[in-house]
Amino acid sequence: MDAVRVALLRDVLAGTSLLDATHHFAGTLRSRVVPRGGGLLLVGTAEYEPWHLAAHLVDEAAWSGTPELAPTLVRHRVPPAGSGAPHLSVGLERLDAVRRDGTLLVVAPHVPDERLLERVHGARRAGATVLALSAEEDGSGGELGALAHEALTVPRDSAPSLDVVQHLVSAAAGEAGPPLDRSPRRLRERLARLTEHFTVPPPAHW
Repeated sequence: MDAVRVALLRDVLAGTSLLDATHHFAGTLRSRVVPRGGGLLLVGTAEYEPWHLAAHLVDEAAWSGTPELAPTLVRHRVPPAGSGAPHLSVGLERLDAVRRDGTLLVVAPHVPDERLLERVHGARRAGATVLALSAEEDGSGGELGALAHEALTVPRDSAPSLDVVQHLVSAAAGEAGPPLDRSPRRLRERLARLTEHFTVPPPAHW
């Protein structure tokens, strides 16, 4: 996505409930992982792995000096033992071992299957904080949204898409201090940073 389209996106979303909801969700994410220190688990659905969100959260963790934002990517399918990088070999069983101080972020462009929902339910019962980014036809969040402590749901096939919202969430999660500063200078700084998120590919290790 080029800078002109990003600028148009910011103009369209300025003052909207979606932009405010995105920053509220990002603030909740940051406020849960930083003081709790139990680690951030990131999981998608069987059809979708949130590679870019994982990579951008790692970047935000480094840029903001907040290592707690760097997630562990949990995958539905992992390579055979010894044949893949350790950070890409974490399977769904990791959700069964979540700790009470842990945080689980679920990204679901499609309706999650029962296997994932059961594990999310188990993580919540174990005391973990569950956050959900999802897309639904009616914007309700469905069963996943009902399981989450905090949910941000984007109507499917809407503009902006769930992929775009993930970029906004990761950028906002790396910010410290008060809510969004809407001054022209701060807006230009955020716009430049967001443009980088859309144009720079994930790090090679992802």
